Amino acid sequence: MDFDYTVITEKKFKDAIASVEKETRNAGFKVLYIHDVAATLNEKGFKTEPFKIIEICNAKSAYAVLKADIKIGLCLPCKINVYKKNGTIYISSMRPVILSQFFPKANLGTLPQEVDKIIRRIIDGSK
Repeated sequence: MDFDYTVITEKKFKDAIASVEKETRNAGFKVLYIHDVAATLNEKGFKTEPFKIIEICNAKSAYAVLKADIKIGLCLPCKINVYKKNGTIYISSMRPVILSQFFPKANLGTLPQEVDKIIRRIIDGSK
């Protein structure tokens, strides 16, 4: 199983960000924060192509996984990355289905698969 789900978009960078925000809301998740990684690195003298991390959350799902194993908080909130590499815009996220591999003793049931499906739908709808 792939660690990530990544697609290419023909949208402009800022439009891809806006699409992820919209699709996140449509999926019943909340955008918590958007970190402009490129701006942070550029401030320190490291030039890089556009790169933003969009932190998203669904409180019900977050509560369920934290009840199963508090250390899953290390993987929260879910993150969707939008970045430009060699002129191509990518939208990418870690796949929640891998949580069971990291936390095999946590009884997560079908929740990782359900959230994985939602994250992929957000990404597909954003491209």
